[in-house]
Amino acid sequence: MKKRKVYLLFTDTGTFLSRIINLFTKSSLNHASISFDEAMTEVYSFGRRQPYNPLSGGFVKENVRAPFFRKATCAIYQLSITEETYERLLDRVKRMEKETDHYRYNLLGLIGVLLNLEWQRERAFFCSEFVATMLREAGIYTDTKPACLTKPQDLKEWHELTLIYHGDLVVYLQKHRIVDVAVTPWNRLYS
Repeated sequence: MKKRKVYLLFTDTGTFLSRIINLFTKSSLNHASISFDEAMTEVYSFGRRQPYNPLSGGFVKENVRAPFFRKATCAIYQLSITEETYERLLDRVKRMEKETDHYRYNLLGLIGVLLNLEWQRERAFFCSEFVATMLREAGIYTDTKPACLTKPQDLKEWHELTLIYHGDLVVYLQKHRIVDVAVTPWNRLYS
């Protein structure tokens, strides 16, 4: 049976909000995303809809080549799944992408995580809650912890994942010839 790969991307952009989250979780790399390709062109999560406005959150297709991610550190984990499971997972995320306006960021859920209180809200997610929910709905992730209490660290510790990279995101993109940052200035890529 043919296997497909999906990738979980954990990042730390160094913003004020990410430093606060790191302080509360006593961990780093506290933003979780899911990608459907090694090149990180199909990356989805719940986060900032406008990179420099932390109050505007919801479902996002992330552009990890944007200046906002320029100084991000990351860990990239790979997961092997069947073709059927891959298609089911991709279909679910794509349906959500078509209904982006119906979803919002679950800021209250983050407070629930801090207090260890289940606070499930309809059509509202924070990043790791979204990733855990998508993997669960596809029949992959079976951890007993509710998705609304799942932290990025919980996902990183999942035994099914294989760490393939840890370091600066821009180095990963350059190393995999996904973008030649040594030759192409960031601002020319996004103007």
